[in-house]
Amino acid sequence: MVTDTELEQKLIDCRRQLHEHPELSFEEYETTKALSGWLNEAGVETLELPLETGVLAVIRGAKPGPVICLRTDIDALPIQEETGLPFASKVPGKMHACGHDFHTVSILGATLLLNERKAELEGTVKVIFQPAEENGNGALKVLETGVLDDVQAIFGMHDMPHLPTGTIGIKPGPLMAAVDKFTIDVEGIGTHAAAPEKGIDSIVVASHIITALQTIVARNVSPLNNAVISVTRLEAGNTWNVLPQTAQMEGTVRTFQEHVRDGIPAKMQRVVEGVAAGLGAKGTLHFTKLGPATINNEKLAEWSIDTAKASGLNVITPTPSTAGEDFAEYMKKIPGAFYFMGVSGTSGLHHPDLIIDEKAILPSAKFFANLAIDMVKKVRAL
Repeated sequence: MVTDTELEQKLIDCRRQLHEHPELSFEEYETTKALSGWLNEAGVETLELPLETGVLAVIRGAKPGPVICLRTDIDALPIQEETGLPFASKVPGKMHACGHDFHTVSILGATLLLNERKAELEGTVKVIFQPAEENGNGALKVLETGVLDDVQAIFGMHDMPHLPTGTIGIKPGPLMAAVDKFTIDVEGIGTHAAAPEKGIDSIVVASHIITALQTIVARNVSPLNNAVISVTRLEAGNTWNVLPQTAQMEGTVRTFQEHVRDGIPAKMQRVVEGVAAGLGAKGTLHFTKLGPATINNEKLAEWSIDTAKASGLNVITPTPSTAGEDFAEYMKKIPGAFYFMGVSGTSGLHHPDLIIDEKAILPSAKFFANLAIDMVKKVRAL
């Protein structure tokens, strides 16, 4: 059995290797090879995962019981690293700027610990090293394979740079938002900029639509609920003296309550079409639902608090995040709990100079190992 010091150093070495060689969604070939090698080296059983990237491991306890799952994500982002670390990304334009390398080695460490503690395990733990969280499709691809069909509860986490190392955020109910995308096309009548009365200015129409969209959250969503509508791109025209015929906007909607989410597209369509028509133009909304909200199972989240405290972590109730997480796709089919893990980061997620505290790795690994041992005993009560 390895010592804490030995395990910590191994996990740090693994994390630095992954950090140096980041791979984007569905391109995690070398990451997959590395993980398979580390697991096989430790004698951990791996199962077939019918995807090109990703790894599925399994720990079978000494006694039969429920099947639960630990999940981590393994992909990186198209960001140029600016940390100056000696193990900074060696791949131009790619970086583990969201901490997935931290997630990966934490769950790898939990897997190695569980493999040594099989005698304590009264059930089975599947461990999925999931590809492609960043593009939102990885969890769905894993679910489509059927490898988790027998899983009765699933657990995962995201690092939180603003939380100190040794802190974990556990919250029953809504934790992260549903993520939706929209595009709005405006068609007016182009004309010379010196004669605006001869056309319909698509830029002015688009500006009024942007302003009017904010009334949906302010006046059409209950203050007891949550919603964000953000227009993030506006494109129109290509020269200084012509009013363009068309304009296009793009943006995102974030919600926590499903009934709020369901109602927003119709409200947006009413605004887009009505404002455009009132100004003599045509407005068209294209709305795409992406990932659902991450909503923790009440019992699993509450049970996790005892495990976290017993693991030496400081437990807080976190503020929900309006960021999205495709772990929510698992929760649509499997009861689950998702946590925020403190890493004392130097900046926010997706930032090119994000540096995390590697001292957070071992406590995270131990927590998830303890969690698996505790939860196989408790999920029978779900």
